[in-house]
Amino acid sequence: MKYIGAHVSSAGGVFNALENARNIGATALALFTKNQRQWVSKPLGEEEINKFKQLCREYGYTPAQILPHDSYLINLGSPSEEGLQRSRTAFIDEMQRCEQLGLDRLNFHPGSHLKKISIKECEKIVAESINIALDKTKGVTAVIENTAGQGSNIGFAFEQLADMIEMVEDKSRVGVCIDTCHAFAAGYDLSTEMGFIQVFDEFDKTVGFEYLRGMHLNDAKKEVGSRIDRHESLGKGTIGKTTFELIMKDNRFDGIPLILETPNPAIWPEEIAWLKSF
Repeated sequence: MKYIGAHVSSAGGVFNALENARNIGATALALFTKNQRQWVSKPLGEEEINKFKQLCREYGYTPAQILPHDSYLINLGSPSEEGLQRSRTAFIDEMQRCEQLGLDRLNFHPGSHLKKISIKECEKIVAESINIALDKTKGVTAVIENTAGQGSNIGFAFEQLADMIEMVEDKSRVGVCIDTCHAFAAGYDLSTEMGFIQVFDEFDKTVGFEYLRGMHLNDAKKEVGSRIDRHESLGKGTIGKTTFELIMKDNRFDGIPLILETPNPAIWPEEIAWLKSF
């Protein structure tokens, strides 16, 4: 079973994300459980939590279909002690919010070395951050998203994802989310059938499909290996339609949230319907 949706707005309350997802024909969704541009937000209220759970039951959204995303401010690999502690506190809060809502995973960008430490050192700090967060929460998996390799971001190579997973103590509560645009921008050419086969064979050997907890389905504005994170609507960018057809026909991508972050929300229903057609 393929779960297909988009990163929808949760403005006015997290439960609104469920209504917004349902309105575009989505069988999966991503959302922010707090304002992603603020370090601290007011706690979730009991009424808001109950309404979210009620609508999940009513609309048929299970935890396997929902991929919350943390704040973009968080850097779990920060070389700055102040920045690191702030990020860890915020990340634990986000994990706890997922726990309160009955969700079982939290998607996040691994972090940035800010050109002050090595990639290996940054990986170690990220893994330590994950271990701390897992120790303070229960039932929620930390889902590392691959990056495009812009600036000083780590996590753009499959080997880096595997390194971080290796250092996480509880392997049952760590996973990855593969963003197609980020992978392409990082140099993984999955735009042809042969390229797709090779890239995901490499992913399986290096990371393993058992760790795949979600995907972001995005075309790319820039060429392969650009290291530039610019999403495009499906079939209108440099990746093209083939990749997304292959994902939809491949049962290795069953049972996880497949999330659009494409730039035109007006055509999300059309994009979701097109993906469902396969």
